[in-house]
Amino acid sequence: MQFSRVRSVAEAVDELSRWGTEGRILAGGTDVMPQYLRGERSPAALIDISGIDGLQGISDVGGATSVGALVTLRRLATASLIALRHPALSQASAAVGAWQTQTVATVGGNVCTAAASADTLPALLVSDAQLTLVSKSGRRRMDLGEFLTGAGATALRPTELLRAVELEPIGERSAEGYLKVGRRSAMDLAVVGLALRLSVTPSGVVSGARVAVCGGTRSPHRVPSAETALLGIQIDGGRVDCAEAGAELASAAAPERTEAARYRRRVLPGLLSRLADRCVADISGADS
Repeated sequence: MQFSRVRSVAEAVDELSRWGTEGRILAGGTDVMPQYLRGERSPAALIDISGIDGLQGISDVGGATSVGALVTLRRLATASLIALRHPALSQASAAVGAWQTQTVATVGGNVCTAAASADTLPALLVSDAQLTLVSKSGRRRMDLGEFLTGAGATALRPTELLRAVELEPIGERSAEGYLKVGRRSAMDLAVVGLALRLSVTPSGVVSGARVAVCGGTRSPHRVPSAETALLGIQIDGGRVDCAEAGAELASAAAPERTEAARYRRRVLPGLLSRLADRCVADISGADS
């Protein structure tokens, strides 16, 4: 196996063009190296992009938040701009493994590995994440929901590199959050994870909702039927009636007839209710 360390995006796409399906990008290595050591993947070339400074920034671009592909999960969990504009992503990043993993794992790696249990992906989905992909042929922009084609599968072409993820910040009278359930209290994959972004009118009516889940056998995805069920609900005493939305979420997110799916169907409505009430409390707190 050949190892090459590149210092620019141009060098990276040159190497990808050279190796095609035989090449593999190496960033944090938290997915690639275990797969290699287990014999699950044996690329002819590893292309180390960890030294490309241009992929490591977090910035405001025309009101959107641009996150470079090499930004680590630890940085996402601690950056003030992310906590302010994308609290679900901050919370999801902090929920990934231990801090040692967070320190090296990258947002680009999470997106391109596309694991069904990836905590960050539901948070990115409710932020309407848009991806910038580059190759020697140019660049293209793709919605994250379209990019994720299945558990562990994406629309990334062999000669493409993920350069940045662009996110829509929460708006006025909006809030969001992320919750997960694992097999133990820490450092475990999500059996199920849920991200919610909620918008509420001054009169207390839900005017916008984005709901996304991870866990199970499908790739992380939004659940439009649950989002629709939340719209128009009148908040009563700081509580959101999530009964209909919770039922839609459970049936859509875990349709399989397995014990694991039955468990996810049981816990998802409660997670949604907790997140919705927390969002309403955050919005009320911002008003006071």
